[in-house]
Amino acid sequence: MTDTMTTARTAQPAAHSPSRGMRTREATDRKILRATMEIALQRGIAAVTIEEVARRSGVAKTTIYRRYSNAGDLLRGLRALGLPDAAALSFEASDPTRENLEALLRAIVERFRTGIGVKAVGMVLASDDEFFRHVVDEAIRPEQERCEAFMREGVRAGAFREGVDARFLFDTAIGSMVACEALDGGVDDAWPTRMAALIWPAIAA
Repeated sequence: MTDTMTTARTAQPAAHSPSRGMRTREATDRKILRATMEIALQRGIAAVTIEEVARRSGVAKTTIYRRYSNAGDLLRGLRALGLPDAAALSFEASDPTRENLEALLRAIVERFRTGIGVKAVGMVLASDDEFFRHVVDEAIRPEQERCEAFMREGVRAGAFREGVDARFLFDTAIGSMVACEALDGGVDDAWPTRMAALIWPAIAA
């Protein structure tokens, strides 16, 4: 009886954990779609081919063909580019404190990292191609709205100054994030702390 119970207890966590194969597949999917997005942004939709995506992503053509039959399928996949689980990376606008501002910034950058990628954020925002408007609406606009809700709550509670320009502050944070990605090769774990330290004196009442 004891051996049976021990075995059951040992096996239970594995049922709730994503398998290594699933994590590998998700990582491969992200590499394919991010490469597709970069090609489309840099060279136009017509430049997207299975061969070019394989070269850019480092994923074998045979692997890509198992997921997408042609470039049209790739572009449709790009339109449906998924975001990470919102529940896992959510941030509820709560007390308007410096710690929560840092937590908000950390949640935003983490969603970009695990979603479309920080590099793609800058490229999409710089593009005037209507094809990528859905990426702005689905991946970037919600983060802007989350930031604005936090700022509104701070003003309402008297913790932030009246007339705080939440849109400008969000744009500043995004610009810094994209610049770190381009100049330093990535957004490091200390970025939210540094950005919160920069923003806080401008908003605190």
